[in-house]
Amino acid sequence: MLTVQSVLAQSFKDFEYVVIDGGSTDGSAAYIQEHASQLAYFVSESDSGIYNAQNKGIKAAKGEYLLFLNSGDFLCNSEVLQTVFSYPVETDIVFGNMMINWGEGQVSRGLMPDTINLEHMYRDTLWHPVSFIRKAVFDRLGLYDESYRLVADYEFFFKAIVVHKVSARRIDVDIAEYDTRGASSDPANKKQELEERNRVWKTYLKPEEIAALEKRTAANKNIFTKLRDLIRR
Repeated sequence: MLTVQSVLAQSFKDFEYVVIDGGSTDGSAAYIQEHASQLAYFVSESDSGIYNAQNKGIKAAKGEYLLFLNSGDFLCNSEVLQTVFSYPVETDIVFGNMMINWGEGQVSRGLMPDTINLEHMYRDTLWHPVSFIRKAVFDRLGLYDESYRLVADYEFFFKAIVVHKVSARRIDVDIAEYDTRGASSDPANKKQELEERNRVWKTYLKPEEIAALEKRTAANKNIFTKLRDLIRR
């Protein structure tokens, strides 16, 4: 509900709100239906996973840029969209800062580097909830690959930024608060996440490129650089 409220509260109104609900039975669908008049599109039906739902949203959306908020994530304040689009937004991807909710009242600000390059994408990713993606990029490169259960957004960003060299720009704006209780943050999923990331690397990189990247990042034994390491306190 907080996710929905944070979007509907935006002072900037030149956007469409697309909501894809996976046939929830916890009252979420009924709550969303109450606000149907403020939505551009809403469907509540079973799906095959997060990225299947997001692909439905991409197909339904008609706007120029897309931002994905999963249940539990929310925009930081009512001026987020107004602030973001006060910048000259011209690149394929525009990304900002992410507030990270660790639970028990602990929230930190995560900052991405100004430039997202191959080495960064190898050891980390581009944070999905704070990245505005031009819809034309999906039209050109395709939707999220649903064969990846946990890292389809990572695969898309890797393909878009590393392989196709789409333009990306960082802006110093707190965009969304991320709920660390999601599937991508669950320690039980780390093994599968690493296996899926390995598949991405083998798809888009030569073995010698992977070996060189591994050598350069050998000092960091954990390939999943913790978000805390990127936080400037």
